[in-house]
Amino acid sequence: MASFKIEGGHKLKGTITPQGAKNEALQVICAVLLTSKKVIINNVPDIIDVNKLIFILGELGVKIEKISKNSYSFQADDINLKYLESSEFKRDGSSLRGSIMIVGPLLARFGKGYIPRPGGDKIGRRRLDTHFEGFINLGAKFRYNREEYFYGVETDTGLVGTEMLLDEASVTGTANIIMAAVLAKGVTTIYNAACEPYIQQLSKMLNSMGAKISGVSSNLLTIEGVESLGGCEHTILPDMIEIGSWIGMAAMTRSELTIKNVSWNDLGQIPNVFRKLGIQLERKGDDIYIPEQENYEIQSYIDGSVLTVADAPWPGFTPDLLSIVLVVATQAKGTVLIHQKMFESRLFFVDKLIDMGAKVILCDPHRATVIGHDFKSQLKATKMTSPDIRAGISLLIAALSAKGTSIINNIEQIDRGYEDIEARLKSIGAKVERLEY
Repeated sequence: MASFKIEGGHKLKGTITPQGAKNEALQVICAVLLTSKKVIINNVPDIIDVNKLIFILGELGVKIEKISKNSYSFQADDINLKYLESSEFKRDGSSLRGSIMIVGPLLARFGKGYIPRPGGDKIGRRRLDTHFEGFINLGAKFRYNREEYFYGVETDTGLVGTEMLLDEASVTGTANIIMAAVLAKGVTTIYNAACEPYIQQLSKMLNSMGAKISGVSSNLLTIEGVESLGGCEHTILPDMIEIGSWIGMAAMTRSELTIKNVSWNDLGQIPNVFRKLGIQLERKGDDIYIPEQENYEIQSYIDGSVLTVADAPWPGFTPDLLSIVLVVATQAKGTVLIHQKMFESRLFFVDKLIDMGAKVILCDPHRATVIGHDFKSQLKATKMTSPDIRAGISLLIAALSAKGTSIINNIEQIDRGYEDIEARLKSIGAKVERLEY
């Protein structure tokens, strides 16, 4: 167990380079199971969730070589399928929600894929139906051991392409179905597919390996199955959730920051949403420059009504940044309604912000109204516990802006999604200390 001790109220200054995208990494690393050839992946974030997945692949028999700090080569030419039914796999796989995405590649290539009920953030119901309905549509048979919470899909005759309409535009569900379909016989069409940059990146990587995926970046994907896939080299995008976190941190601490190499074209609504909160940010090449601001004012709608910031499937605003937006709004001038549509427990960390003096009204599990202080009243330090990755970084941002010294427990949740966060914060002037127990 570890905690952060944070001395708040200090301005930050400097340059930050974002890590590779966590959500993309979990997908493209699973895709190495689709081929016996070597696959090189660059810009892999050094974070707990990704390292757990790499460990699981190693236990499966994938040959893994760490080329440099953030680059790996993978070769899945001697897979140990017996590991999938071992007690070790039930332990390892259940601790990582991203492990669900090994099922599609294993099913496509070996005719079977198993997974214990995955863990991850406790942010509400995150059902797996979309994944398994997709596999069943491709011809797989579904197994579920209720006593051991163990899922499986199998096929004796191979997968066959088909048309399917997803009941929800699940990002991981879409990724899993794509990976299953690329080696299926015939053509698969996926309507209501997720089209986040992560899915686009996965599709581009698979195409470079010899897959035939068209409609990339749209919600209608057409996949023409191929006999086999080859190797490739792939570079992961910068993490747009981390980029949004640094924007929020600069605003709350009234600091001047430059975020390097952000891949502007893949940020979607993110810059616009922060601008609606009154935060100034400039595009300088492929960097984001945030000048020091004494305050920022939330825009109203044209008719004067209160701004609503809501999440939606891409190209809508990502749900992973709503926690950051909520915290940033606590020191804005004005009022905003935060509407978390996709996960019903993700706003439950607001009680900790209220303890710090924030004016937040939790309307119901999905909506919170934030009345900003306009920096006329500083948040006060407190002791708190991080419930999930994004709430954890949001509380860290609040603590950096607060008066006094805060303690955040359960920071393993933050480590799951943010690489070397303590050292990077210190490099821009934050007063942060890790306490080990």
